[in-house]
Amino acid sequence: MLFWLGYFLFNVVRWGSYFGDYWYSLKSNLVEFPLHIIIVYINIFYLIPKFILRKRYGIYIASLAVMLAVVYLVRTGLNYVLVTKNIWPEAGDTGQFMELNHIVAVSLGELYVIGFVTAIKLVIDWSVEKRRNEDLAQLQMSTELKYLRTQIQPHFFFNTLNNLYALTLCKSDNAPRLVIKLSDMMQYILYEVKSSKASLLEEITHINNFIDIERLRFEDRVEAEMDITGNIEDVDVPPLLLLSFAENCFKHGMKDNDKLKISMSFNVSTKGYLEVIFINNFNPEATKNISSGIGLENAKRRLKLLFSNNFILESKVDGKLYHLFLKIPI
Repeated sequence: MLFWLGYFLFNVVRWGSYFGDYWYSLKSNLVEFPLHIIIVYINIFYLIPKFILRKRYGIYIASLAVMLAVVYLVRTGLNYVLVTKNIWPEAGDTGQFMELNHIVAVSLGELYVIGFVTAIKLVIDWSVEKRRNEDLAQLQMSTELKYLRTQIQPHFFFNTLNNLYALTLCKSDNAPRLVIKLSDMMQYILYEVKSSKASLLEEITHINNFIDIERLRFEDRVEAEMDITGNIEDVDVPPLLLLSFAENCFKHGMKDNDKLKISMSFNVSTKGYLEVIFINNFNPEATKNISSGIGLENAKRRLKLLFSNNFILESKVDGKLYHLFLKIPI
């Protein structure tokens, strides 16, 4: 309503100035604007959905031509009866009813209104649809991220409960300590990790807890060292992502009674990136025996959803060592 009111007032002033007769301009626009509004909404809500969107362009053009013909007759008749006996004031005394130039002038005027208002409506609809698609994409991304995270939690608990089972079988004194550490990690994973980001400091703390849990099982067969450079206090990372990398070290590195050596480094660069490196000894036999797991595909998918292409995740086997490199913006 505000649009049509503004458009109406603009036309009254424009044509009133053109003719030097604002009263005539007001009366003629009062006659013509209801017709403008009717044909514009017929075009937007009927002709375009029924013909243009179905690619029936010929029928659309024919329907539009019929509508313009009807508008020409109605508009000219109403102006003649209600406003002025001069059929075409712009042409002076030479304008005649049903004259080709008059028909073209009226039709072009109506096409201008139809095109102008339809373009505005389509731009608004496009903007609304774009926003809706963005909201749906965001919701889908959030849902998928939650799904990927839920894959991590039962996987970790399953492995840890296996460790606890092994300790209880041999009546190890380490079993109670394992229960306490498992309880701490359960609290973190189930209750404290609620958003798509988690504190790097907390993630490192729980990586250490996880390694301690594995040490309770494998005792002196686990050697781990960690190097941290830069200020990590205000850095956030995807929750449980780094923990899954630590878990993979045990999945791919433990072999019989050999030792597992893990080297971890976390570097917060001045360029706004976090660089993470995991290096552990690699056991091809252990990898063959793994039937399922979240793996790197889960991590890559999560990183893709969170950072688009602004990340690096690389892994390689160099001799008997497995290298994993991660670089993400912070």
